[in-house]
Amino acid sequence: MNECVLVVDDDREIVNAISILLEKEGYRTLRAFNGLDALELAAEQSVQLILLDVMMPKLDGLSALMKIRERRNLPVIVLSAKSEASDKILGLSMGADDYIAKPYDPQELLARVKSQLRRYTQLGGAGAAGQTGTIVNGRLTYRPEEMQLLADGEPVRLTATELKIVDLFMRNLGRVFPAEEIYRRVWNEDTVYAPENTVMVHIRHIREKIELEPKEPEYVKVVWGIGYKMEKK
Repeated sequence: MNECVLVVDDDREIVNAISILLEKEGYRTLRAFNGLDALELAAEQSVQLILLDVMMPKLDGLSALMKIRERRNLPVIVLSAKSEASDKILGLSMGADDYIAKPYDPQELLARVKSQLRRYTQLGGAGAAGQTGTIVNGRLTYRPEEMQLLADGEPVRLTATELKIVDLFMRNLGRVFPAEEIYRRVWNEDTVYAPENTVMVHIRHIREKIELEPKEPEYVKVVWGIGYKMEKK
């Protein structure tokens, strides 16, 4: 067992305790004490899982999570003293794979880590973005290799840009993407001007083509204050 886990928390005692716990189980660990250091290590090192605190200096955990998700599909477990359901939902909707409230039980934490790493390994480390087989989601069927979307069995005529957005959503069912990330991934460029309007127009066109009631969408939904997602059916 040589999987590497990045442990991130501004409380050094917690980082050290978790690292020792994981190392006794045979994992390698990296340690970071703020969000910025976590981003650097995640980019520079071979990491298979991240344990990430929410409340941290320089860059908070959820902001770090969003930036990590722009580049990596590795599992991320959020650790937080906030146990409110709304905080858990927010963390998961922003791309976390699991959520553990402090104070945590060491054996439960170990079990969650093992479970996420096992799933990640079974997927070959590719995550949803590497999925190539047919994806069925309710009324929608997407064939990534053919870049074709069907609604109720009928082909949907999408523009190249709309298809790229659908491809991103269907490969990542349930995950929320900020408009900025959608723009960057689909248009392959950064923008100094707010991309929300551009993305919103394309989202509206997609809804008109796949939703039974575009003004009350079942599939492409907005998560207010965060972004858009493809609802998992």
